[in-house]
Amino acid sequence: MEKKLYPFKFIPVASRRPWGGNALVAELGKHFVECDEDGNEVALGTDELIGESWELADMGIEDSVIANGWLAGNTISELMETYLERVVGEDVYNYYGRQFPLLIKFLDINDKLSVQVHPDDEVAAERYDSLGKAEIWYVMDAKPGAKMYCGFIREVSAQEFYDRCHNGTVEEILNVIHPKKGDVIYITPGTVHAADGGLLIAEIQESSDMTFRLYDWGREFNPATARKTHLDEAIDVIDYRAFDPGLYRKGPLWGDEASNEPCRATECSCGCGCGEDCDCGCQDGGECHCAEEGHECHCHEHHHHHHEGGVVETLVESPQFNVTKLNLTDPLHIYTDKFESFIVYICLDGAASIQVPSTKETGEAYMDNYEFAKGETILVPADMPDFFLVPRDRSTVLLEAVTRPVEEQDQYIDPDTEAFLENEDYEGLEDECCDEGHEGPAPSSPLNFFS
Repeated sequence: MEKKLYPFKFIPVASRRPWGGNALVAELGKHFVECDEDGNEVALGTDELIGESWELADMGIEDSVIANGWLAGNTISELMETYLERVVGEDVYNYYGRQFPLLIKFLDINDKLSVQVHPDDEVAAERYDSLGKAEIWYVMDAKPGAKMYCGFIREVSAQEFYDRCHNGTVEEILNVIHPKKGDVIYITPGTVHAADGGLLIAEIQESSDMTFRLYDWGREFNPATARKTHLDEAIDVIDYRAFDPGLYRKGPLWGDEASNEPCRATECSCGCGCGEDCDCGCQDGGECHCAEEGHECHCHEHHHHHHEGGVVETLVESPQFNVTKLNLTDPLHIYTDKFESFIVYICLDGAASIQVPSTKETGEAYMDNYEFAKGETILVPADMPDFFLVPRDRSTVLLEAVTRPVEEQDQYIDPDTEAFLENEDYEGLEDECCDEGHEGPAPSSPLNFFS
């Protein structure tokens, strides 16, 4: 008889960065341990510049270790090699093979994060035998003055961008965002991005750390702080168009006007790319408020719907992953057969438990209970039965991530880059981090922690 898999928690791994801070330890309560020269375990304190906490990673060198249950001590790669499609789902396994397809991190961006870009799957596979890197940033906290840079304020040429990276003026053409808690940005492959000071981020991305560092805010010119840059390698994968505002979603702290704001024009028939507000009410084909009249725009629609257990908001639906935000107020019944995938939950606020109906040998029904709290990540394998998500308090907010692979994905390579590609060597790249429609009987009621 096969032993049942269960929701897995993992031991977080710290990654020091020059732009890091102490928020992962001080605010999320992370307990990072390293071994000293004598092999003794040493806890990392708040005096360390920790930029990243790797929560769930199947990267070869940085394999996450299971922290709970009868498989504790095994790595995610060992889990994948042994249980295959039982972990991720048959379709996901057939597409991605034995590598877990997502990488989950928390970021503490306390100083300037380098200006960087990631390739798409096709380029990464062809040149580096790797997945590409699409990612989503969810802002867990943002201090006054914090910035995110994403894309360009206007269309630029490869030559202009190349020159500005060398003369230190690249910030002048970067699109600046002043984020608040709850904001979400989807960073597509080819999008140049960076950040500056006072950001706590939950990051969901493809299982790849394929990062091209383009400009490091002058650190690259100081021998004491220099890190390798990859401008020449990346020049043909950069998207030089103006930033698509539909990739940025304002959170609840912007007020009621943000949640009900008109959609953003992302594609005009005239090709103007104005990005102005449109009055279509989040339906394709609204009027574009650009200088030219009669132009139609196409808008990104963000779906919200109320559940018996709270509010569910679709954040990203992409070939690489789907991400949903869950504002839990009451137990939510999760029907696993609608996913055909593993499910990853990241707790942003509050605490919750996964409760799985089970039966003892005597026939007595009971609930298996798996708890997780703010700053923790839990992996629900694909062959899990239906279960309940139960909030421990009414401020519980989760991110839910699944993967639905597709057969083909679009490639973005800018054609106007031949001058930069002569005699190019692509070897040795360094990374940034070296209830609907369900029929059938419902299971037993979950435990409710509310009084």
